[in-house]
Amino acid sequence: MPVKVRIPTPLQKLVDKQAEVSLEGENIIGLINNMETRYPGIKERICDEHDKLRRFVNVYLNGEDIRFMDAEQTKLKSGDEISIIPAIAGG
Repeated sequence: MPVKVRIPTPLQKLVDKQAEVSLEGENIIGLINNMETRYPGIKERICDEHDKLRRFVNVYLNGEDIRFMDAEQTKLKSGDEISIIPAIAGG
């Protein structure tokens, strides 16, 4: 069940400079684990050592923030679109 993942510019160097990748995963953390297998080094930029999303990383499933769903356990289905958005600070 392929899912489209939009990769933010700062992480594109880890995915062969692609803005989007297509991967599979039963849920968000499964998808991230599959990304790590295919593109080593990306998971540590997105997740902490407990497989939780880092505070400064926001993930959206079809435009909805997964923090208001089941977070890393949010289920995925074929055709879903994931956006990884690093938080930006400033003022």
